[in-house]
Amino acid sequence: MFFRKFGEKIKSLFGGRKIDEAFFEELEDTLIEGDLGAKLTDEIVTELREIAKKEGLTEASDLQSRMKEILSGYISGYDEDPGKGHLSVYMILGVNGVGKTTTIAKMARYFTQKGLSVVMAAGDTFRAAAVDQLDIHAERLGMRIVKQQMGSDPGAVIFDAITSAQAHGDDLILADTAGRMHNKENLMKELQKMDKVIRAKGIEEGRYKKFLVIDATTGQNGVSQAMLFNQAVHLDGIILTKYDSAAKGGALIQIGRTMGLPVVFVCVGERYEDIRRFDKDSFLDSLLGLDQ
Repeated sequence: MFFRKFGEKIKSLFGGRKIDEAFFEELEDTLIEGDLGAKLTDEIVTELREIAKKEGLTEASDLQSRMKEILSGYISGYDEDPGKGHLSVYMILGVNGVGKTTTIAKMARYFTQKGLSVVMAAGDTFRAAAVDQLDIHAERLGMRIVKQQMGSDPGAVIFDAITSAQAHGDDLILADTAGRMHNKENLMKELQKMDKVIRAKGIEEGRYKKFLVIDATTGQNGVSQAMLFNQAVHLDGIILTKYDSAAKGGALIQIGRTMGLPVVFVCVGERYEDIRRFDKDSFLDSLLGLDQ
């Protein structure tokens, strides 16, 4: 199950011991280690201290479910799907190496199985082989792709994709984007240009979404990436890759708490079908060892 190793550590911490200062100090260290960050950790531990004092709790196990209640207010899922009969555009963002292009292919399969007509747009025109990679996915999945030569203007690719989708009556465009980080200013300007093209093509506000793909094992870097991309194009949600026991998950709590961004999908393997809707209860139970 998700985040098994960290969940085991939390469960062990809450199990079979009294509430005292040593418990709170150990809990604080564990949460920071789990990528919740110092500020958020302090906020959580302070609230748990107040609950224990107010309710006269003496057993640490009594605080485990209370902690879930606290964290539940910090994170949310995203269940909205694009509808049929009206074109939606999902711009998929993320730094190189997080599995962005493969995630787009997984999403394409997911929504196609829901009966939507999906087209992929190869907007990452600057990374070597990125266009070819998405093209291979499209061929394997039997889906249409709009692409140009490597080095082309990404704004032109998305313009062509929307024009083509409107002509074909498609329901959803999944647009790949560049993820190189050696020049953040140019990358952000590039994404903002694509954003302007999409809006100029008349895509309805509620049907245009920007989702950031982050690697679940990157910890605090995932939080930094979310802040950077959110400043550029105002994100609508997070997609998590490499979602397994090697990850701790605290970064999602931080992102939800500081930016209010929901989690849309989690990717749990390499196959096209290895994509799931984010389940908050399952995630928190695993994170806190409540499912063990």
